[in-house]
Amino acid sequence: MPRKFTPKVVTANRLIEGDAVWLTAGDTWSPEMGDAELIEDEAVAQERLIHAQSQPGVVVGAYLADAVAGPDGPEPTHFREAFRTRGPSNYFHGKQESA
Repeated sequence: MPRKFTPKVVTANRLIEGDAVWLTAGDTWSPEMGDAELIEDEAVAQERLIHAQSQPGVVVGAYLADAVAGPDGPEPTHFREAFRTRGPSNYFHGKQESA
């Protein structure tokens, strides 16, 4: 029996900078997961993923990540996604510098 679909967000890395980004409902890429579109329908999730993958000049490695609704937008459910929200881990820059 197939597993029940759980809410997802579309995430990828910016082609030039390599930063983690999330696809918004307005078809833009945001560096903040809270801005992402939380997708609750499996067919819509697949369509949004195909849309993201059709932008090879903008992002790479697009995939669907599990998420839950939070008070400030989607939140990660897995350690990997939580880690990606913090930015690069090799030194303080980007998201880590402003924290």
